[in-house]
Amino acid sequence: MTQDIQTHGEALVSAARAGDDKTARRHTDFFVLNHYVDEGIPYWERAVAEGDAFSHFTLARYRKVRGDRPAAEALYRAVAERHIESAYGLGVLLKENGDPEAAEWFRHGWEWGGHLDCKIELGKLLAAEGRLDEAATFLMDDAGLGDIAVFRWVKLFESIGEQFAQVAELLDIAETAAAYGDAETAAERAAEVTGPLLDLEEHFRDYPALADKAAGHYRRAAALTEQARVAQASFLAITTDYEAWPEARALLVQAHEAGYEGASFGLGILHSERGEIAEAEHWYEVSYGHGNRRAAWKLGLLCKWQQRYEDAERWFRKAGENNADVVAQLDDIAALRAEDDTSVPGDPDPRGLTALRERAEAGDTGAAYAYGDALYERPGVDPRALVRWWEPAAAAGDPDAAYDLGDLYGKVGEPELRDAWYRKAAEAGHHYACQRMGWLSEQHYDFQEAERWYERAAGSGEPLHAMLAGKLKAQRGAYAEAEPLLRTAWEECAEESGGTEAAGYYGLVLHRLGRLAEAVEPLQAAAEDWDEDVRPRYSRDDLTVLSRMVKPRKELKAVNAALAE
Repeated sequence: MTQDIQTHGEALVSAARAGDDKTARRHTDFFVLNHYVDEGIPYWERAVAEGDAFSHFTLARYRKVRGDRPAAEALYRAVAERHIESAYGLGVLLKENGDPEAAEWFRHGWEWGGHLDCKIELGKLLAAEGRLDEAATFLMDDAGLGDIAVFRWVKLFESIGEQFAQVAELLDIAETAAAYGDAETAAERAAEVTGPLLDLEEHFRDYPALADKAAGHYRRAAALTEQARVAQASFLAITTDYEAWPEARALLVQAHEAGYEGASFGLGILHSERGEIAEAEHWYEVSYGHGNRRAAWKLGLLCKWQQRYEDAERWFRKAGENNADVVAQLDDIAALRAEDDTSVPGDPDPRGLTALRERAEAGDTGAAYAYGDALYERPGVDPRALVRWWEPAAAAGDPDAAYDLGDLYGKVGEPELRDAWYRKAAEAGHHYACQRMGWLSEQHYDFQEAERWYERAAGSGEPLHAMLAGKLKAQRGAYAEAEPLLRTAWEECAEESGGTEAAGYYGLVLHRLGRLAEAVEPLQAAAEDWDEDVRPRYSRDDLTVLSRMVKPRKELKAVNAALAE
């Protein structure tokens, strides 16, 4: 194989030097399809020096996957004018960076090269500006019968437009009723707009102008009913990453002062999501005073979290002693009371949070991380509220904080920030972050990079990490290296997640190492449960992964045949 690698590599460079794009691409495919990324990189670098566009594109992809985004951008830019796929790749990278220049490269890729994905991205950018009809019309122009992806986006944009039209119609009716003095009808129609607008919230992050349009509708509704004013406050808190929090709170206070009883519960939620416990308790108590039993439940949860068990029991009982959930909470508190130590080792005592927060606000990054960590376990906290507490410690190099921040950005739908913080944590040696980076590399079929990350993760002693590293080693034929990792995984997680997969690859490795008798037991265990435990975790359409997967029944049959000779 070493000779094949050298032969294809030199042929790639020669083709690049001769300007033979077709031959250069064919030799690049040898490295990509066989997953020889490490081996291909030196040859792609030489081909790049010769000006080969596809080598620029291929190397850029792997530079990006392996974390060097500036190098990837430079490679894409060098050939994007004359290479459609690089124009698209550059557009995607710039879009992920929030750079408006992305649109120029998507337009170039579509108008010059007819790249369908570039057209779709342009349509999505039009929609992001609120130009839904224009986006749908643009996408449908010259669309062929096979352009299924285009039709999907057109349908989405048309559906969003119809929902906004429904909202606008309800508001027109409400405002007309108000003008004629029919306050009841006005309030009813205005309240009805919140449902369709809530359905649209999942799209606001991708299409910011739609959020602006929704804000206008919420303002119109809020002028007609206090209930809609509360909905507007919730919308602001959810869609504006907290910069509009004072405005949201002011709307809720106005609704409360105007006599709308639901506003106090909304204020409790708003403060609770931000980790402002005393304020949340105050407003939940006000809400309970209006007869809202849900507020009692919220107060019970807050008091339980703070280990104020008498208060928690009191509030849970007010929520409804015959409620099954309340009974379960009371039983849990009784169990906690019976324990000698009700706090979790290593976690800050919730009763000391005030002092911890004061230290955090004074600039103590460790205290800030600990305070955010305590809030993270509290029911009802908005993950975005934790960023300001965790980010200083993560930026200062705390790998646990960086990993947690990666998790946080994953929860709020920010994959680029998620992966950036996972990488920072992994590079600092965080084992679970290393696993995440291995998984990310696997998604791009960069199995060599994935193996390195999984091997670093296996240093934690976690059997699942050992299995992941051993599996990739077994798949590339490094059976002696894989054996101790898979043995650990097989022995320690046979009954846990990954146990069946560990058994299959451990059996494969033992077979290849000639230890036939030892291979029987793990292969039998894998063969029995493979279809139930392993296959459902992988897509049936992912032929690359399926082609690399061990076949326990086939291996077991071969082992038994060899033993019978």
